[in-house]
Amino acid sequence: MKHLELHILQSVPVACLNRDDLNSPKTAIFGGVQRARVSSQSWKRAIRELAKETNPDYFKGERTRLIYEPLRKALEALSLPELEADEGAKKIADALAKLDTKPSDKVKVTTLYFMSPLEIQSLAKVYSETKDSKKALKAIDAKSLNDAADISLFGRMVASDHSLTVEAASMFSHALSVHKVDNEIDFFSAVDDLQGKDEAGAGMTSTLEFNSATYYRFAALNLDMLADGHHLGSLTQNERQAVVRTFVESTIKAIPGARKNTMNGNTLPIHVLVVVREKGHPIQLINAFESPIRSTQGYGTKAIEQLKAEYAKLKEIWGMDSVFEKSVPEIGLKALLDELVAYVD
Repeated sequence: MKHLELHILQSVPVACLNRDDLNSPKTAIFGGVQRARVSSQSWKRAIRELAKETNPDYFKGERTRLIYEPLRKALEALSLPELEADEGAKKIADALAKLDTKPSDKVKVTTLYFMSPLEIQSLAKVYSETKDSKKALKAIDAKSLNDAADISLFGRMVASDHSLTVEAASMFSHALSVHKVDNEIDFFSAVDDLQGKDEAGAGMTSTLEFNSATYYRFAALNLDMLADGHHLGSLTQNERQAVVRTFVESTIKAIPGARKNTMNGNTLPIHVLVVVREKGHPIQLINAFESPIRSTQGYGTKAIEQLKAEYAKLKEIWGMDSVFEKSVPEIGLKALLDELVAYVD
């Protein structure tokens, strides 16, 4: 498997990047201590959104339960009468992800469906010609959707029709802090602007949990899979290189947006190691931090040292050969991307 790996160290100040069902920052036990954690799903969404902003021609996929409305509009655009378009959109939506029968002001399906505008147009075109939702689904070929690189990168599962399932070419781990972390509590109060000056007390009081951490993040991309017929094989090499460039840049720069207005945690990584291998499978370097870093002088410098040492050790012991190996900030991001895309077939 030809693949690239991204090993990212990133320090984030007071924030709650990813919360659990109790609104607490997510955590995990690793190396016998509690670590700050951000789920891969949370970071992937931020990456998809940034990729869509950076390269909108290829990243137009949207995950939604509201697929009926765009299907109906696409069918009406093909001159189907209103009632036929309504019936057809419901049939296609039901075949893709089952219509939700619960009362609602909008027609929805029961599960999220990852779609792109070209796919909607293709479904509508075949249905308008055949009036058969199953034939419409069978005619969809994910590899021909040039506006849906994100579906190839992040994958799609369709339980009702496995032919529409797309295996993700990318792989992500949950981000973990390189040190022990205890969540903290922020008590806050808000003043009622119209309250009389002689009245005591706040308009409201409450608490929020937060933490701060230096994270190790890991992502990988199966370059062989990305170029096969089930993914982006229909694109030219230059187009695939543009997609990979966007993916790498977005993975490095994106950050979850939770509480971005009250606890803005936007930072950029302090160190990024990018590796391309011709064979084998992606290997994390998280064990560089299995023994948590303990410091009163910050974690970044020590984390970089340990990451480099772990990588050197694995290369020596296991013979992990690479054809590309560069890191930021030893090289600037633009220069790194310019060199990296040459390894995308």
